[in-house]
Amino acid sequence: MSQNLNRRHFLGATAASLSLAALNRVHSDEPSANDRLIVGVMGTGGRGTDLSKTFARQPGVTVAYTCDVDKKRASSAAGAVAATGASPPKDVQDYRRILDDKKVDILVVATCNHWHAPAAILGCAAEKHVYVEKPCCHNPQEGEWMVAAARKHKRNVQMGNQRRSWPKVIEAMEKVRAGIIGRVYYAQSWYTANRPSIGHGKQAPVPDGLDYDTWQGPAPRKPFQSNYLHYNWHWFWHWGNGELGNNGIHYIDLCRWGLGIDYPIHVTSSGGRYRYEDDQETPDTHIVSFDFGDRKTVTWEGFSCNQIPGGRPDVLFQGEKGSIAIQGNGYTIYDLKGKEIQKTSGPASDDLHIGNLLAAVRTGQKLNSEIEEGYKSTLLCHLGNIAHRTGRALTCDPKNGHILDDADAMKFWRREYEKGWEPKI
Repeated sequence: MSQNLNRRHFLGATAASLSLAALNRVHSDEPSANDRLIVGVMGTGGRGTDLSKTFARQPGVTVAYTCDVDKKRASSAAGAVAATGASPPKDVQDYRRILDDKKVDILVVATCNHWHAPAAILGCAAEKHVYVEKPCCHNPQEGEWMVAAARKHKRNVQMGNQRRSWPKVIEAMEKVRAGIIGRVYYAQSWYTANRPSIGHGKQAPVPDGLDYDTWQGPAPRKPFQSNYLHYNWHWFWHWGNGELGNNGIHYIDLCRWGLGIDYPIHVTSSGGRYRYEDDQETPDTHIVSFDFGDRKTVTWEGFSCNQIPGGRPDVLFQGEKGSIAIQGNGYTIYDLKGKEIQKTSGPASDDLHIGNLLAAVRTGQKLNSEIEEGYKSTLLCHLGNIAHRTGRALTCDPKNGHILDDADAMKFWRREYEKGWEPKI
């Protein structure tokens, strides 16, 4: 059977009003039978299993499939759904089972990054609405294709940057945009971890129960190596986007949202793989800066193998009259001298972001992270990685983010695909 990526084969308003009461209503208002939505989950690692359970506990939702190229993972996720009290879904290895089932309304894409956009595009073509994990695409071209696919097929496509639906984050952004700290011109963001070395892998037999060919999917083929799966693929450019695409996307998205900006005009990067000497290709120490028009700048500092002593917020907005720090689902307002003026926090739950998608499908409510917005934030991560990989600053078109006057850098705008697996809109 051909594996061509096409339909035949692949077979409100703002959420600012969401509050704890709204979160409770997610679990108390049972939609009518006509509003019941059927969900299939593609990719059931840790995040995919969590999403499977979260969708399963939403009123009027049935998770019909848990799908993974690893049989054990698909089965484990099905069991986790059943443990919530929901009907056990079918656990399958072939994603086409979901795409071919006309009863499925929503495709959840929680695969590895190189599958995010191709699967979402196929979901749209199969007339499914889509919840796609961050980053929404492996490269910028795929992001543009995703937006085009959502528009062509008139599908709701939500990216999984769930902070867009957290009440106190929404409240903080409204205050930033309303000028509570005056004109805001600088947003800083951070991510820290203590990740171990991935070592030096060796070519090895594919583990029993793993469909490695389908796992590679649209990516050109590479022999199986002992330190690729199930997580370390993040640190290889062939499939992943490093820490910037893995976690930086969440905080850069908040920076862009608060400053009210779209595409940068200048991008710089510094850092590298400093902590260990191993097979990891992506930086563990990474500092990226994005300059925008209207005198605004965003920075991100990622430390995969170190902490910042004394702690730090996720995001800090600097303005003419003070600053606002966001940490988790809370924020703190400071005056110009650093004196705390206000501090608050609220609920943080995937239910809110997923509930927003369900409401969009049922009633047309505005998505909190519609795919075009998700792509704009994902693009900043790609541009930061491209600046790192080329070793030079990028000048970008403020209309669409395309890299100007640098043909070598623009080669990273898209990827090569395994023959027969090219995404089709």
